[in-house]
Amino acid sequence: MSSERSGLDVDESIRTLLLLMPRLIGRAKRAKIPDELAGMSLAPRHLSLFAYLLFDGPLGVNDLAERLEVTPATVSLMVGELSRKGVLERREDPDDRRRAIITLADAHREAIDSWLARSARAWRQALEPLTADQRRLFVETLTIYEEAI
Repeated sequence: MSSERSGLDVDESIRTLLLLMPRLIGRAKRAKIPDELAGMSLAPRHLSLFAYLLFDGPLGVNDLAERLEVTPATVSLMVGELSRKGVLERREDPDDRRRAIITLADAHREAIDSWLARSARAWRQALEPLTADQRRLFVETLTIYEEAI
């Protein structure tokens, strides 16, 4: 059986994804921000920052910059803004006093967790039926697309 008969050919796949991606992004942008975080001018870059801190725990500015693929100065600006709003906490690293450790403020951790959990549930629903190899291929494909665009 040819690959074209068992699934979409490349052009059909591209057409489908070009139509799907704007809807997907639109829905993600319309996701309701928890009331506790509303009015804080949060953007998608903040969600990525929150996800790293939620899943990986407290991190240094340089660690966050590397993960977010931005400069440490950009992370410092984001952290400063979100610290003033009480969403993040910055504390001194006990092992290196020159280094700041960033963490989610306890007062907002639950709201951030529930905000990210909606998306995590949707990804779980989409990915659980796949094999580990299929999931790896999907993630690699999205990564290649993101790098190419």
